[in-house]
Amino acid sequence: MALELRQNLKLSQQLVMTPQLQQAIKLLQLSRLELVDTIQQELEVNPVLEEGLSLEEGAGAEAGTGQLESPAGTDPGEEFSPAEPERTAEVEMESTSALGEIDWGNYINEYASEQGDGGYASGTGRDHEDLPSRLDILSTRPSLQTHLTWQLNLSRISEEERKVGEFIIGNLDGNGFLTTDQAEIEAQTDCDPATAARMLALIREMDPAGIGAVDLSQCLLLQLERLGLGDSLAARIVRNHLHLLETRNYAGIAKATGRTPEEAAAAVAIITDLNPRPGRIYSDEDPVYIIPDVYIHKLGEEYVIMLNDEGLPRLRISSYYRDILDKDSAAPGETKNYVQDKLRSAMWLIRSIQQRQRTIYRVVESILKFQRDFFEHGVEKLRPMVLRDVAEDIGMHESTISRVTTNKYLHSPQGIFELKYFFNSTISTHGGDALASESIKQRLKSIVQHEDPKRPLSDSAIADIFNRDNIRLARRTVAKYREQLGILPSKLRRRP
Repeated sequence: MALELRQNLKLSQQLVMTPQLQQAIKLLQLSRLELVDTIQQELEVNPVLEEGLSLEEGAGAEAGTGQLESPAGTDPGEEFSPAEPERTAEVEMESTSALGEIDWGNYINEYASEQGDGGYASGTGRDHEDLPSRLDILSTRPSLQTHLTWQLNLSRISEEERKVGEFIIGNLDGNGFLTTDQAEIEAQTDCDPATAARMLALIREMDPAGIGAVDLSQCLLLQLERLGLGDSLAARIVRNHLHLLETRNYAGIAKATGRTPEEAAAAVAIITDLNPRPGRIYSDEDPVYIIPDVYIHKLGEEYVIMLNDEGLPRLRISSYYRDILDKDSAAPGETKNYVQDKLRSAMWLIRSIQQRQRTIYRVVESILKFQRDFFEHGVEKLRPMVLRDVAEDIGMHESTISRVTTNKYLHSPQGIFELKYFFNSTISTHGGDALASESIKQRLKSIVQHEDPKRPLSDSAIADIFNRDNIRLARRTVAKYREQLGILPSKLRRRP
């Protein structure tokens, strides 16, 4: 076969992912905190971008996060004028002289209200001179190690014992359990066995009760001893029959201890009131609060959608760098090219953020259209819905809807929900409308809450209840939903 060269024309279509399109897709799937971090990083590397410092400066912002033109009557480029440093120096000198007259120790209580700036004055005319300063009552949440070290410092012990005690405290996990043994304590602190044992006993006598135990059984026994129940039936159950308690075998506990079921039930009630993780009381982990991306408010008979722009930097283009691109500018060509490139990048970022906000609004508007009964009546009226329903409604691809609903939260009269929450599978009924899986889970949770704790319902019994209500639900489906809700099996839900 002869080889030859040929030129052919071929017409085809393909999707080219430009850098701008990649940036828009990336911003679309970012959470609120990730978006703020991305904007801050861009502000640091792009001198053309500016952040509005006041509501007046950001009054012209489009969609609340981007601003391409300066507000009327203001010129953002003024701060770069040559005369600005002299004016700033004068202001700083006046401020320095005024600051020297302020009593900083009592500023927050008195000075702010005396100056008439609204400060912290209550307006009631009360005398605040006898009240402690707010700076004197600021505190941080104590951790478990801090709390135990404070108690250790109050004990009359030698320096060697203090070193051993601090080592033991440092080897407690977040639940308050000891993660090492006495042999390692002796090796690491170079102490004798008697000192190690004495300090272990001292730590275990500290507050909260149960600290320093090596396992759950010892933790519960330490708490019972603190209550004066070291020789009680509850202590016997923890010491010898904890495996029966784990499986809720109350009849087996009564038989093994030779007590009546009523006495065994009373001992179990004491055990269940103990804290299996005493160290969690002094956890220094800060709670993470969800900040909604969208608010839905009901005004009369209508629902209003509001995007949450609070905390998002207001972006605009610096007029100082924009003037460099004027024809009359004397800036070198390389400088103009650099500014032009950064200006283009800034414009794309602002437009991508605006597009992101508009897309979120359209998606939430479509969800409100499909799930209006949910916002009116609650989870029981949640309709089955998939990504394709919203995609066809607003004319976008399913992948775009998936990115928009990832890590985005909505605040409504029914509570705060992730946008993914509204997309769930369908459960068929006998001759009726299909139900959403989330509404089925809510009904299952309600059934378990109202069951007889002495005779909890099995998965098969719960499935029969749904079938009597004309809802097709298999036993294995009930088990799957029960596990997703964190509900224990029937034998572990049994109460004496």
